[in-house]
Amino acid sequence: MIEGVAPSDGAAGEGSATDVDRYLARCAPGRVPIDALVTGDSPRVAGEDPGHVRALAEADGPLPAIVVHRPTMRVVDGLHRLLAARSRGERTIDVLFFDGTADEAFLLAVRLNSADGLPLGQADRNAAARRIIATHGTWSDRAIAAVVGLSAKTVGVLRRAVPAGGAPARIGRDGRVRPLTTAEGRRQAGKLLVSQPGTSLREVARRTNVSVGTVRDVRRRLLDGADPVPARQRLAERAEAPIPADEPRPAQDLGPLRRDPSMRFTEAGRGVLRALDVGTFSPEQWQRYTDAVPAHAVGALAEAAHHCAESWALFARKLEERSRRGPGASTAL
Repeated sequence: MIEGVAPSDGAAGEGSATDVDRYLARCAPGRVPIDALVTGDSPRVAGEDPGHVRALAEADGPLPAIVVHRPTMRVVDGLHRLLAARSRGERTIDVLFFDGTADEAFLLAVRLNSADGLPLGQADRNAAARRIIATHGTWSDRAIAAVVGLSAKTVGVLRRAVPAGGAPARIGRDGRVRPLTTAEGRRQAGKLLVSQPGTSLREVARRTNVSVGTVRDVRRRLLDGADPVPARQRLAERAEAPIPADEPRPAQDLGPLRRDPSMRFTEAGRGVLRALDVGTFSPEQWQRYTDAVPAHAVGALAEAAHHCAESWALFARKLEERSRRGPGASTAL
């Protein structure tokens, strides 16, 4: 018989990662037999620390209440305290009952273990982030980072390695839903700015679900004659688009350019040709490079690659502008 437990009013919803801060306020206190509790599903990859258990057992005074998932009687937070109480010979322990789902219980376990007591290690946090990405894929990188105690950039790297399925939008720490990319919103904003030039930036932003700052940037790009979507986003869209198995990727043939004397016999021409060599890499070669990058450098290298791609996109746009102006006095680079 579990005594002293009042019915809980339920768990907080999954509207945002900050909801886990309110879970404890919804937990009902009680005291239960230690033998009635279930252990397991801990965010600690390597299990519990015997030294920490001994220190708790030897401390004076009662142990703080542990958190228990009422539907399963599984310990959510406080396994070290439970083991310490058992080693003291105690038969019952103070608890706070949590009535949410199993996934919410794991979120609470991660949050509490990240903030108090014996902190989670790096491997524990990474493993927890992967699990939360799989179960709460619509949460933003920052929202998940706030729960597990990692940087948003690290969560982003981990997300790319988790086959969680694409979601068109994510929920931020403030509970607001935002699209994963503003590319389509930018295109719609560009169309509105062209077709209805008198519309205010705020109204365009409201109708296209992007920020006023994004609309302002789209307007600037249109005035400069540029694409309303930055090169990085266009490249990301192309990278994520599946390539049909029966449609091989076209090879980049630089033969005609290499044989062109105006390219071969000028310093600038030879420099551009050498830089273009990377464009002839096959998908297999790119995959070998991708696999060889150490995990800690993935995010930084991806950012550098995006910057390089933007530089090439700018170069291509300048060449296209020159082509539209017609042949100049010289075609050599």
